[in-house]
Amino acid sequence: MIQRIQSVWLLLAALCCLSLFFFDVYHANIMVNGAAVTQYIRVNDHYPSLLIAILVTIMPLGAIFLYKDRKRQRSISIFAIVAIIGFITMTLSRVTKFNTENPTATDASYWIGAVMPAIAIIFLILAIRGINKDEKLVKSLDRLR
Repeated sequence: MIQRIQSVWLLLAALCCLSLFFFDVYHANIMVNGAAVTQYIRVNDHYPSLLIAILVTIMPLGAIFLYKDRKRQRSISIFAIVAIIGFITMTLSRVTKFNTENPTATDASYWIGAVMPAIAIIFLILAIRGINKDEKLVKSLDRLR
């Protein structure tokens, strides 16, 4: 149900994770035969990263439609946070490996794709807060009956 605030947070988290497929994670200029070549680290170029990115995109979207089962919605959101942390860890290890393999890398920097998982975690935390508030409200209404 999109009328609840946690549904909006879950949708924003899913959109942040979806943006991983469109933005690069890391750029670096390396010297190849005396010429500067720009190398990119993308989610689409690494199969395990691609699978985790698909998973963390689908989980918040699926959790939106579990509005009647708040406990499952909360557990899926927590699992999505853990999966995003795993994705960030895998991405950092890929960047570290890239930098050790290419010592001539210059002008290297993280791009938008590296920030989006952290923003998705923030949105998921806000969604969990909303789910907890709904759960508390339902329990208080049950007490009044």
